[in-house]
Amino acid sequence: MAAPAALQRIGPSLYELAPGFRAGMRVPVRVFGSEKLVAEMDDQVFLQAANVATLPGVVEASFCMPDAHWGYGFPIGGVAAMELEGGVISPGGIGFDINCGMRLVRTDLCLEEVRPRLRELVDALAGRVPAGVGSRGFVRLTDEEFEEVLREGAGWALRRGFGIPEDLARTEAGGRFAEADPACVSAHARERGLHQIGTLGSGNHYLEIQVASGPGIFDAELARSFGIDRPDQIVVMFHCGSRGFGHQVATDYLHSFLRDMPTKFGLEVIDRELACAPFASREGRDYYAAMCCAANMSFANRQVILHRIREVFSDVFGRDAEALGIRQVYDVAHNTAKLEEHEVGGRRRRLLVHRKGATRAFPPGHPELPAEYRSTGQPVILGGSMETGSYLLAGVGSGAASFYSTAHGSGRTMSRTRARKLVRGRALQDQMAARGIVVRAASMAGLAEEAGFAYKSVDEVAEATEAAGLSRRVAHLLPIGNVKG
Repeated sequence: MAAPAALQRIGPSLYELAPGFRAGMRVPVRVFGSEKLVAEMDDQVFLQAANVATLPGVVEASFCMPDAHWGYGFPIGGVAAMELEGGVISPGGIGFDINCGMRLVRTDLCLEEVRPRLRELVDALAGRVPAGVGSRGFVRLTDEEFEEVLREGAGWALRRGFGIPEDLARTEAGGRFAEADPACVSAHARERGLHQIGTLGSGNHYLEIQVASGPGIFDAELARSFGIDRPDQIVVMFHCGSRGFGHQVATDYLHSFLRDMPTKFGLEVIDRELACAPFASREGRDYYAAMCCAANMSFANRQVILHRIREVFSDVFGRDAEALGIRQVYDVAHNTAKLEEHEVGGRRRRLLVHRKGATRAFPPGHPELPAEYRSTGQPVILGGSMETGSYLLAGVGSGAASFYSTAHGSGRTMSRTRARKLVRGRALQDQMAARGIVVRAASMAGLAEEAGFAYKSVDEVAEATEAAGLSRRVAHLLPIGNVKG
């Protein structure tokens, strides 16, 4: 792999492909990252980002985050903002797992208290939070109740007793995309999602017990503002999305857009994986409304999982969740399109921002942040591999250069098939146990796919993210227990 010769360095951690790189480009491609990370990016990343730059209504640039790698349509780690009139919405710029996202929870527990009961804790979490392909949750819903989930998001879970009001305040968009309309969702998608609330799923989804220790704290004051305030503190991070429901929503509209582009919209795209519709069209608005339903299902899913985590910790330690200091730090999505206001060319504009494997990172003072984070900037959760740990970061003002978007994870360096050929799941589980990391996996093959060597260095990605001015490092969180989908 090698970056294209046309890629020019235009800043300390910023590279650009001018519009002449590929016919039809309306804006440049801008790639954030260190020289090493950019050099290691798959050739397809640059080609896909250039393809995104050809879409109607794209504004400013087609962006790649430091963790970017090849994906479907957009690169994973791709960001593009579209005009509302004349611009398009593309499922390939959002992803099949709509509102796949991260949630971080802090506790008052320390490593010394948890280590003797770690295996019991991981086993109990694996028993209460179903993981793996086809997993079904404990929440039983009628079709009418599922519609309520699609409209209300995490608020529905709170109304059902699965959480506390503070959880919603500390969730992106309050845990609800208001433009959701269940009438825009197919019966097949509803059928697939009906029994999946409260489940992790498979692939790179996980529920992880982590330690925030002194050497891993980059900004102690900011860490305290986020609730990381004691030595060897235990936190819990989990990563999941809208499961088969979101996948079906994306699939349904991709097929209809491919059919309608030449006949209804007069659109032609350079790659059929970028199938799209004008955002102002009825079809474009219908997909947006269905995508918001999937985002809300995902927020509700993570809210129910948090409820189960509180139950497990309470049972294992014999104290209620409040006494254990179990409080949500933040929940943020990384597969969405959102209507946001940004300054472009010296004026405020309302745009549709596609973030595919990229995370929102609003700066201090942003009006959409909860009051307790208004002075700190938004907590940002950057998930790493189950062997190397993850990062808590914060949004910064310089993030305006990317529509306040940042990296979402460490990013794969090899296929799942290749990873399975290099290690067996059982052997990996034993190796991690020898290093003090207890793992429970729904599938040993799935465990092998997520080996640490299959990912970029999370340390390098976090450092490059900060150097690029996208977000700043707050704490490195090290894994000690993992429930793997």
